[in-house]
Amino acid sequence: MINRQLSHLLSEELRHSPAVALLGPRQVGKTTLALAVAKKTPHVYLDLESERDRGKLAQAEAYLETHLDKLVILDEVHRAPGLFPVLRGLIDKARRSGDAAGRYLLLGSASLDVLQQSGETLAGRIAYLELGPFNILEASAENANQLWMRGGFPESLNANSDARSLRWRENFIRTYLERDIPQFGPRISAEMLRRFWTMLAHHQSGLLNVAQLARNLGVDAKTAHSYIDLMCDLLLVRRLQPWHTNISKRLVKAPKVYVRDSGLVNALLGIETLEELLSHMVVGASWEGFCIENILACVPPSVTGYFYRTSAGAEIDLLLSWPNSELWAIEIKRSTSPKVERGFHSACNDINPTHKWVVYPGQESYPLGNDIHTTSLAAICRMLQQKN
Repeated sequence: MINRQLSHLLSEELRHSPAVALLGPRQVGKTTLALAVAKKTPHVYLDLESERDRGKLAQAEAYLETHLDKLVILDEVHRAPGLFPVLRGLIDKARRSGDAAGRYLLLGSASLDVLQQSGETLAGRIAYLELGPFNILEASAENANQLWMRGGFPESLNANSDARSLRWRENFIRTYLERDIPQFGPRISAEMLRRFWTMLAHHQSGLLNVAQLARNLGVDAKTAHSYIDLMCDLLLVRRLQPWHTNISKRLVKAPKVYVRDSGLVNALLGIETLEELLSHMVVGASWEGFCIENILACVPPSVTGYFYRTSAGAEIDLLLSWPNSELWAIEIKRSTSPKVERGFHSACNDINPTHKWVVYPGQESYPLGNDIHTTSLAAICRMLQQKN
């Protein structure tokens, strides 16, 4: 089993919070991680997609009261929406007895299912963690190109061939469209959502233009907005928000949009091999999205990612905002001999970041002048992990 970076933080939250919600897309390894963290602790695991396990919760309070001495792991917790008031009562009862921490570990395949249902009932009683696909430190830097090509879902990354990996991702997409997405949102045509998802893959790293997407799909803007919201809630798409600050510049206000897993981008575009990817017009945008997802997977939870762009062309691909007011400006280049363009210099003059980095596919780290340093993706991810 590949060690997950989140395992230590998950263990830490279980020691201090009555309930922890571990969120992430399907097949990303939530159950494996939960059982690995819980193996040294008395625990009960319930898969709420199983009729048998759901039946155990027909009288949820009575059943859970028989396991107050154990960690209860509830997988696909959205299947039992009436469970949250019961959990609240049991947590409050345990608090009064002075023994509330580490009671429940809730696993969800989306953010909206747990967040919406627990927003009122478990407020102040639950911690949220997000588990994404394998990142470059978990999969090892030597496999960076394979990780970029296949994505970080375990079954896809570890497939015995590129063709088998692509087939797994195609089946994953089909299952999400036909079975999983209808559980979380209003009934939407699978074909319509596939077209929408594919459009986003073609538009990887571009500014979000909902009106244009709506026109291309033949729907109204409100409907297109609901599609974007749903894909973001399912943790499959990221809206990277623009950085806003009080400077005398006209700033771009639309977010940038990314399909979060690079392997899914490739599958949606029919790209099977690295050679095909390197000759495809999406290659630069795909590399940018891949780097951004890896970097954001390694930053401390208190750090927020943005991009910066002005109407005059000043731009920073990724801006990390730290709670101590530090700003890290990160430019992402696919070239093995990266050169910093005028737009990055102008943007840095606008906001005066604490650190300036250029991330590229090479392995060496070296200065470029003007306090800008070139580094590999793995190196900057290690640096960020050490600050956790």
